[in-house]
Amino acid sequence: MDLNALSLKELKDLQSQVAKAIASYEDRKKKEAVAELEDRARQMGFTLSELLGTPVTRKRVAATAKYANPENPSETWSGRGRKPRWYEAALNAGRSPEDLAI
Repeated sequence: MDLNALSLKELKDLQSQVAKAIASYEDRKKKEAVAELEDRARQMGFTLSELLGTPVTRKRVAATAKYANPENPSETWSGRGRKPRWYEAALNAGRSPEDLAI
């Protein structure tokens, strides 16, 4: 390829393509290296995160409250899990879930 025969636009396009190809190559090589290390660690009875000392934890996010106790607004419920007693009592008293919604 004769670079001197290319226009400025063609050279810049080529430069952009080369930069993308380099980044893609590096990403592929990193993924291959991690996969190889994980496989080797698994063969030895470990996980890669155990060997590196990096804990694999998922952070839990508290659910947003959807219902509030009309007698005590500080008591809330997200609608997940077991229904609180105040919620059950309000339903038994004839209130609807929409009445308790925040």
